[in-house]
Amino acid sequence: MRKLFEKYFTDVWNVPNVLTMLRMALIPVFVVLFAAGHAKAALMVFIIASLTDLLDGYIARKYNLITNFGKLMDPLADKLMVCTALICQGIAGVIPWWAILVVMGKELLMVLGGVFMLKNDVVVYSNILGKVAMCAFVAALVLSFFHAEFAALGFQLDTIILYLAVALTILAFLDYGRAAIKTLKEKKAA
Repeated sequence: MRKLFEKYFTDVWNVPNVLTMLRMALIPVFVVLFAAGHAKAALMVFIIASLTDLLDGYIARKYNLITNFGKLMDPLADKLMVCTALICQGIAGVIPWWAILVVMGKELLMVLGGVFMLKNDVVVYSNILGKVAMCAFVAALVLSFFHAEFAALGFQLDTIILYLAVALTILAFLDYGRAAIKTLKEKKAA
């Protein structure tokens, strides 16, 4: 346990990691605002959190500030923020529960797979499909705050983007699984 802690929790204090921690800290702020009926304020918090996601990755790559902490916590912060927003919108009746269950099931399987891969000292990096799926979910969530307005127009853009995001997340999951199996086989063969 100590080795694991030393590997992931050293060199924590840099700008990208602080942005990741800020995104984590914004999750309860989002929930409180959403639950209190301040949907537009909650939306602003969600947008700010999403922007920190763009910034932390860019800064980490540009200034070579990539750390094990960032590799672990950045995707976790993304998933927690998106899943929290999905659950809030599900409770509000805006996003269907089947879509939330697909995402939550995929994330649970990804965490379990990640633990298995970590124990086998294998890393499977994120792929473009996963990043596109995450962007589609962020777009669907932002648009979901305007669900009533889209319904009044008779055009459910938020729902269309949500369905696209669900399809992309399933494809990304299958691609991660393929890459994980390939990487494990290569490691065993070596």
